[in-house]
Amino acid sequence: MTHELKYIVEQALWAKQNNIKSVLASVVALDGSSYRRPGVRMLVLEGGRMVGAVSGGCVEKEILLQSETVFKTGVSKIMTYDGRYRLGCEGILYILLEQFEPTEAFSSAFFSCLKERKPLEVWSYFNKKEGSVLGIGSVVKIEEKTFSISALGIGIDTTKQSVFKQKLPPCFKMVIVGAEHDAVQLCKYAALTGWEVTVIAGASESKSITDFPGAHAFYAQTPEQLGTQVIDEQTAVVLMSHNFANDLRYLVALKACKPAYIGLLGPARRREDMLSQFLEYCPDADEAFLDSIYGPAGINIGAETPQEIAVSIISEILAVTRQQEPIPLSQKTGCIHS
Repeated sequence: MTHELKYIVEQALWAKQNNIKSVLASVVALDGSSYRRPGVRMLVLEGGRMVGAVSGGCVEKEILLQSETVFKTGVSKIMTYDGRYRLGCEGILYILLEQFEPTEAFSSAFFSCLKERKPLEVWSYFNKKEGSVLGIGSVVKIEEKTFSISALGIGIDTTKQSVFKQKLPPCFKMVIVGAEHDAVQLCKYAALTGWEVTVIAGASESKSITDFPGAHAFYAQTPEQLGTQVIDEQTAVVLMSHNFANDLRYLVALKACKPAYIGLLGPARRREDMLSQFLEYCPDADEAFLDSIYGPAGINIGAETPQEIAVSIISEILAVTRQQEPIPLSQKTGCIHS
């Protein structure tokens, strides 16, 4: 969700620069089930343009209508949406609408936080009473500072309201080691997922970032030049140079890192050979590091094409990072979301 909030803030800043008001809509509570859970947000711009979504499409029209009073008065409000008879989700959404005009201090702290890959928190104060109410709204906590979302700075009453607290980690990142056609497809699909993608190509590769749609960064460098300090617990690495020796060198270069996931392309035999040689070079490798290595990368969905393989790899990364066992949802008992 961090990447969604980042895009919303970017669009709110654009709107402010163009003298266009914006209203932030946040799902702060849910009775029953819904398409998405509390913590999801969208932005409504004056004139009717919407950024993001909080459901499959039906709720957004009602949010657009309800936001009109917030544009006029600047007073935050709570709206509800009963999806039991319209969406088939069997739930009631409670949505906080508040005018959003990001200040320079907030935007500076927000983007510095993202760049430094630090977590942040959003606290939304609300009650389940429909209509415009003084004293409700959201604040963003960045390290030791707190910033109010409400553009008019209306005082939030923290003593009489319910509060929805959401801790947001750094934006998830993928590092792709390789520059062949399948790496291009994986880059595209990872970017569509909202991940920040860095592509690492061999030092002699005649390619650039323009060859990888959606990539945030591109480096042509040897394994020994790899900047491992930018690989953290919110990073997935996929080694797909199609060269055993190169992939092994990059794996050795990663030995001191703690990524969430390391994927190896190729059959199980290739993985076993690579791990065997890796342990010869790094006999004291951390067990947690070894546990983060998955090969062959991806889950078994019968993938054949580079695009399908990309879906398979991204699905496995999601399952690993969300601590889920990949099964058909039709076989899952209880709620879809925990």
